[in-house]
Amino acid sequence: MSQIDISRKYKPFNRIDLPNRSWPDNEITQAPIWTSVDLRDGNQALPNPMNLEQKTELFDLLAEIGFKEIEVGFPSASDTEFAFTRKLIEENRIPDGTAIQVLCQAREHLIKRNFESLQGAKKVIFHLYNSTSPLQRRITFGMDREQIKAIAVQGTRWIKELRPTLPDTEFILQYSPESFSDTEVDYALEVCEAVMDVWEPDTENKIILNLPATVEMSTPNIYADQIEWFCRNMKQRDHAIISLHTHNDRGTGVAATELALLAGADRVEGTLFGNGERTGNLDIITVALNMYSQGIDPELDFSNIPKITDVCERCTGLPVPPRQPYGGELVFTSFSGSHQDAIKKGMDARKQTGDDLNAPWAIPYLHIDPTDVGRTYEAIIRINSQSGKGGVAYILEKEYHFDLPKAMHPIVGKYVNDEADRQQRELTNDEIYRIFKAGFINLEAPLQLIAYDIHRDKEDTHLFHITGSLALNGEHREFSGEGNGPINGFTNALEKMGAKDFKLLDYRQHAVGSGSATQSAAYIQIQTDQGSTFWGCGVDTNIELAGLLALTSAYNRSKA
Repeated sequence: MSQIDISRKYKPFNRIDLPNRSWPDNEITQAPIWTSVDLRDGNQALPNPMNLEQKTELFDLLAEIGFKEIEVGFPSASDTEFAFTRKLIEENRIPDGTAIQVLCQAREHLIKRNFESLQGAKKVIFHLYNSTSPLQRRITFGMDREQIKAIAVQGTRWIKELRPTLPDTEFILQYSPESFSDTEVDYALEVCEAVMDVWEPDTENKIILNLPATVEMSTPNIYADQIEWFCRNMKQRDHAIISLHTHNDRGTGVAATELALLAGADRVEGTLFGNGERTGNLDIITVALNMYSQGIDPELDFSNIPKITDVCERCTGLPVPPRQPYGGELVFTSFSGSHQDAIKKGMDARKQTGDDLNAPWAIPYLHIDPTDVGRTYEAIIRINSQSGKGGVAYILEKEYHFDLPKAMHPIVGKYVNDEADRQQRELTNDEIYRIFKAGFINLEAPLQLIAYDIHRDKEDTHLFHITGSLALNGEHREFSGEGNGPINGFTNALEKMGAKDFKLLDYRQHAVGSGSATQSAAYIQIQTDQGSTFWGCGVDTNIELAGLLALTSAYNRSKA
């Protein structure tokens, strides 16, 4: 790298002269027109393009999500693309009101073949394109500006001549000056207006002008400036739908789209999870759910992200990255202890709203409710060596119904996290429960309660007598004691045996589960004569026995 003079090799992208730009003060208040290009732009980027069955399954998903414009392919490019377009039309698979979009270069024989594929379609967007950037003009085509504009104009004329061959089809022309973001904005506008002059759109029958960042060349604000400049300077703005098509070469395709919507665009093309050439297309899911998080209805249904992920992975053969916004496996997951604790507190606070699904969402570290997109709370907190007390307690409560006392959280959390650290990996929920059970529940050594009997004193009804047998350090012994309850009486029995070296600090109990299989969980904290504190848990269908088992568990932990 030291031999490269980057100031000579790379130049900053030219800024747009746009005095008093307005987009920084605007806000997005409604959903744009959404257009999926998964089946064409996304498909061409796959190592193994989709077959007819896969394309059909993905088309059905896109329709189910609510896309009203779906680019289905480039019918003149291959027999598969042609056959798929015909399949959709002939099998009446296109929902009423939904337009299929087909892509085509400005070549007469390709345009004619595309028209053949569209016979019988109810609503069509014919997407004509040619590249206009100076780099493409010079290197790819060896043409000047007038020659490139002539290609666009002639392509539009051919389409207009063939338009009557689809008399029963609602027909919309879309024109893309490919590489718009790298084209001089005044020249891009000149070409688009030349196309409009031929097509003659009006306010009722608008043309779509798609202005793509075919390769992301600049920071998102410059793309927004380009869109605002274009909208400000075109002669018949009300005769056109301004469309965006961003790629993600710089990793800011979403930001570029959002800023360009502020700049006046009406329509967005993209794919699910951003599948596309190089680093990908715009991820429509991200932009749509970003709007959702701001209280704007995106008019697309992403309430079942797990299903969408499954279909996309199966059809494209590409995995959805675990950190992909909204759709990734880990995007609603916290491993950090402080994050887990904050999320748990937020969830607990939300319980106070009862069943009000529309209560304002306010959970630390979660900007939307995962259940709104088909995810579950159980997946939010996962445990590894970086996790904290709140996360372990959350899992034990949500999955296994153990409502640990607050003071017990850090003890159990550290115990579980130490095991995760030893294993150097994430722990499953079942593993967390087994570790908790092995370390805290119904422990039997060195003290084991074998049998017991309790009865009230006949004269003092507040006094209980407890007798029974136990094993201590492997030795079988009988015991007896009395107190104001079973736990107090058992503690007295241990004192009589010379085995009590602690005092009781805390006792809690609650039901675990419901119905005939309900058990009781009891938690006891003791403090040894040396000042150390220990928690134990007891679980049994008998609440009385659960308390005694919690005491023996705490005692056994103090001796470990």
